[in-house]
Parts: sequence; structure tokens; C-alpha cells
Amino acid sequence: MKTTCEYEGFEQGPIRPPSEAASLLIRVSRNCPWNRCTFCPVYKGASFSLRSVEDVIRDIDAVARYALPLHEVLAEKGRVTRQDIEGVQQTVSGGDIYAFQAAVNWSRGRMKSVFLQDANSLIVKPEDLIRVLEYMREVFPWAYRITSYARSHTVARISDAHLTRMCAAGLNRIHIGMESGSDAVLKQMKKGSTKAMHIEGGQKVKRAGMELSEYVMPGLGGKALSREHALETADALTQINPDYIRLRTLAIPGHTELYTDWKEGRFEKITDEQAAGEILLFLESLGEITSTLASDHILNLFQDVEGRFPEDREAMCEKIRAFLAMAPVEKMHYQVGRRLGLFHGIGGMQGSAHMKQVEATCRQYAITPENVDEVITQLMTQFI
Repeated sequence: MKTTCEYEGFEQGPIRPPSEAASLLIRVSRNCPWNRCTFCPVYKGASFSLRSVEDVIRDIDAVARYALPLHEVLAEKGRVTRQDIEGVQQTVSGGDIYAFQAAVNWSRGRMKSVFLQDANSLIVKPEDLIRVLEYMREVFPWAYRITSYARSHTVARISDAHLTRMCAAGLNRIHIGMESGSDAVLKQMKKGSTKAMHIEGGQKVKRAGMELSEYVMPGLGGKALSREHALETADALTQINPDYIRLRTLAIPGHTELYTDWKEGRFEKITDEQAAGEILLFLESLGEITSTLASDHILNLFQDVEGRFPEDREAMCEKIRAFLAMAPVEKMHYQVGRRLGLFHGIGGMQGSAHMKQVEATCRQYAITPENVDEVITQLMTQFI
């Protein structure tokens, strides 16, 4: 793995989980060390490299020049105004504009969390990562949560002792892109992990005392592997019992390998109705877990299918069953309204003031129950 030697200023990577929108983003590595997943459009053509501990510390210091006085304002007033931000910017001379912007964004989220970038921060040598974590806690002692993406393959290779030390140093939540628990799906998508590896990695995170957020991608198995995808993923997650299960419905942007597979007939994409059935089977098949299901992404057909297991399982399933029971035209209206951001869930459709807009959109673009999934596919690629 390459480590760059020359510091080029404060850096931030291109992505982070939606739940980390208000976090301070600190980049410890660049891009993705695996970078072969056929469905993923991020980092393609970009080489992976590690940032030195010294450079990461310089980034932390660059942000701290602005973050520390902003935190004092926040502690005193309970909020940070535009005038406060302008005052801090004028007071700090010769600072890094990108570090300033990062500090301002962090202050708007009340400076509660930090997210380590990029795609797999735990690939950094454990001692180096622990050093970064300990330094960050010294500089920002109030930050209650430090989180990171990680690959199951990477976590499985880290000792329990090192993971426990990372947790003690402040790393208290890990986001893992499981996507599927089916070995057939994982192999087809070149995920570089197996079901067993996902289970081992997830269980190790939990043993270390960290919160675990696992991502599942409905539709990733296509029509051929849809049922296996649902059942095997439910089984893997039952064995892990993560704190959070987050749904990220499959979309296929044009610059991915999966797009080529789809267009050339090697992958058959499921419809929204079939995806609803797959998610329902997945939820019904999860065992005795205490996880929280989150559906916090615009790609998801049911953003309101959220809750905690086991008590909310039936209510979540009923929302999906309500969609499946709709007449074809009703389903079409919900699909279009949801992807336009007008409906949050099934309940928001009934009596909605946006229904006329949905109906007008369907007329304008000649959307019918027969072609709605084709139109939805085009809409979804715009959100990637």
C-alpha cells in the first residue's frame, strides 16, 4: 500500500454515510483498497493510498484552529450564528479554507461526531489508527462518537485486542457494506467477501464493544438470486445481531461493470414490486434480533419502513403488504411520488396534496403501470 509523503493541505473524500452528514470528516486513507465491486461507481480509476499519521494530525490541527473557538461559542450560547462564524474566520489568520468549511459544517451538527474516511479506514495499521484516535480525543474531547467504514474481510484480520483498543481510544461505531449474505451474490458482484467472513467480521466488531451498522442492498441478486439473497442475508444478520441494519436499494449507474452485465443480459434487474416482496421476505426471515432497521436513503421505495426488532417487525411488514395489495395504477402513483420525493411512505400517499402533481407527471411523461419501472430506473441513476 502506498503512503504519500508530501502534505498537500486538508483533505476530504467523496462519500460518507447519510447518518454522518453532520460529522467532521477526517481522511486517513484515499479511495478504496478493494475497488472491484461491480455495482459501485465510486473511486473507479482512482488509486488507493494511505495518509501518514503526521498528515492526518495536521488535518486535525487545521480544523481545530476553527473548531475550538466555534465549540466555545456553542457551549456558551447553545448555537452558532453566521456572525459567530464570520468572527472566528476573521480571528484565525492564515488558515486552510477547506478546514474552515469542515469546522463550520461540524458546528451546524453541534460537533457531536467524527467520521474517518475513505472506504475502509481500518486497513490502516492498528497502532497508527489508535494514535490518530487518541490524538483526536485529546484535541476534541467532547466528540461522543467516532465512526468509520470498514470491510468485513479487513475486520476479520484484525485481532480482538486491537479492536478493543480502538474502541477504548474512541472508535465506537463501524459501518460495514455487507450488501448480501449470499455467497452466490457476493461472488457475482465481486464483493471480495463471503457470508462466513461477514459473520466473523460483524461478530468481532460487536465483541470489541463498538456499535455496528450493516448495509443491505435489496435487488442485488437480480431475479435469479432474489430469494436466496433475502434468506441468506437474513440468516447472516441474525447471527450477527448488529445495532443497525440499513437498506440501500440497488441502482445501476451507467459507468459500472454491473450496468454492462445488465444491458448485455447477464443480470436481470427486479421490479419495484419484486423488490418489495424481497424486502418483505427478508424482514419475515430475520430471527430473534434486537437491531434497528433504518431506510434513510432516497433510493429506497419505503423510507418509512423503519423500527426496532422484534417489537416493530409486524408494523414494518404491514406497510409493504399494503403496497403489494394496491391496484396497478395506485402502485404506479406511489412509485413515482416516492422517487420524486413527494411521498415518504405509504401513509403519506393517502389524501396527499401532491397527488395531482404525481398524476400530472404520469400524464406528461406517458408513465403507465407497464413502463413505470423503466422510468424509475432512469430516475434512480440520477441519485447515485
